[in-house]
Amino acid sequence: MMILRRAALAAVFLGITAVLPPAAAHAAAPDACGASPSGCTSSPAAAPACSAAASVPASVPDPEQARLADPRTTALVERAAFGDFVRRFPAALCGARDAAEAGRLLDAWGEALWQAAVNRAQGRRPGGDLAAGDDRPLYWTRLRMTVELADWNPGFPVDHQALRTRFEDASRGLTANEFRGTPGVRRLFVSGFDPFGLDTEPRRANPSGSAVLRLNGRRVTLADGTPAEIRAVVLPVRYADFDAGIVERAYGPRLRSGPRAADMITSISQGYPGIFTLEAWAGRARSADPYPDNADALSGGTYDHPVTAPGMGPGAEFLRTTLPTDTMTAVQSPYPVRLNTEVTEIPAGQEAPVDREDGPTPGSRAVAGGGGGYLSNEVAYRSNRLRTELRPGLPGGHLHTPVLTGLPAEPDRLTDAAFDRNESDIAAEVLAVLRNSTPGGS
Repeated sequence: MMILRRAALAAVFLGITAVLPPAAAHAAAPDACGASPSGCTSSPAAAPACSAAASVPASVPDPEQARLADPRTTALVERAAFGDFVRRFPAALCGARDAAEAGRLLDAWGEALWQAAVNRAQGRRPGGDLAAGDDRPLYWTRLRMTVELADWNPGFPVDHQALRTRFEDASRGLTANEFRGTPGVRRLFVSGFDPFGLDTEPRRANPSGSAVLRLNGRRVTLADGTPAEIRAVVLPVRYADFDAGIVERAYGPRLRSGPRAADMITSISQGYPGIFTLEAWAGRARSADPYPDNADALSGGTYDHPVTAPGMGPGAEFLRTTLPTDTMTAVQSPYPVRLNTEVTEIPAGQEAPVDREDGPTPGSRAVAGGGGGYLSNEVAYRSNRLRTELRPGLPGGHLHTPVLTGLPAEPDRLTDAAFDRNESDIAAEVLAVLRNSTPGGS
């Protein structure tokens, strides 16, 4: 499986009517600023006036935003009926009277986008001809809205990066997404990821993102009859966001004791072809270079020279899962579920990395956990490091889904029945695995 892990990573990268927030009511007509609000002016005393969009955007797109030039990304937004979020957002920005109001507006629009994506994934928001559970429209809509935010030029000082962080957090489920705290209901908190590997194939989806959108807020029954509520977030595939603490912002509030705290945490990401794996070990290191993140950034670490991520709190080189793996691996259809005990380490007193099938040895330095040295391993480590600090007795770990396959060979086709079916099958099995996370499992 060690060879499989590296081959899978290489394959992924190398290419083998909108419900809008109340804040919109204070904005000008949706098209008043055209496609971009860069011509807006404002003052705290009066609502800003909007003019036609500037012919040249005010900002330089980052590597993620630059992929929006591909017309298929626009089609993924429009064919989910999310286009009004992009079209009406500039006028809403122009309605902000000061920086504080802008912050509240970004929260509201981000939360509205998140809830629209959840509602669509769960069949409560019809529109468009893409499958309801498709995770790609949320990603590309959010990204297009960040371009509008970057081009916004109000008549008062704002911190664009801070506002983008607020919008990203809200549109990923980090805010206004608490457990209900119903007595007797077990609380499961999970995270998925954005699509990635988009330079070689911009049509890619991420089954972990699709799965958690379908699960967020749902009440389910576990295998032993226990009722459970699931809450979820979708994380970015960007090292900089991890450096800035997005994992800790996502998991921290759910790990603090109280009636709305999680009873179990599970990070989820896309892993190997044709198989689910529960990762026994998460490693402290980054070691995935030369594979970049969605912003074309590198981690700075390789298998020969692993590095520790900035902002990482104190912890062991490897952390072992505390999930009930015996019961969770009982699910075997349509994909097998396996417990993966492999790691890569630099043994104590040595300098070269060694692959091990049975976990780390005492005193070794982490190179890669069962999921490698990329962000899927890091979300597992960061979330469980925080768990050991705040709630050490809580079950926690990481689940890798199979690689999502089935995109049509014709590059102009966004989806087909096989692709949609594969994404749905993976999401359904994620739920089946979580249902087997019974409190008495081992």
